[in-house]
Amino acid sequence: MANAEEDSLYPIAVLIDELRNEDVQLRLNSIKKLNTIALALGVERTRTELIPFLTDTIEDEDEVLWALAEQLGHFIPLVGGPEYASCLLPPLENLATVEETVVREKATESLKMIAAEHSPADVETHFAPL
Repeated sequence: MANAEEDSLYPIAVLIDELRNEDVQLRLNSIKKLNTIALALGVERTRTELIPFLTDTIEDEDEVLWALAEQLGHFIPLVGGPEYASCLLPPLENLATVEETVVREKATESLKMIAAEHSPADVETHFAPL
């Protein structure tokens, strides 16, 4: 049983290691594999572990941040559907405030994609405070 648990922790451990690596290309490759990591973790662990980790680590090269903003726009199914999509707002909000214009634009594009999946009431509840 402990071996199965260790196997389920391995993807997040690899992601963390690669995201902290000095090599920008390794970090970029890790970001591009986020959907695979999220699928391995499942929707609950993606919401409770992966998304908070990504929110806390948004200090990187613009190329990596742009890729992260792009990936998060497609994460709605990976966090459990539209009813849980609001958990994607904190990292995207942070990305929408970085200095580099292309990163802000990609984060805004992803926010629009997520907003399109919400009801008007949800948009008012979750997006208006942004």
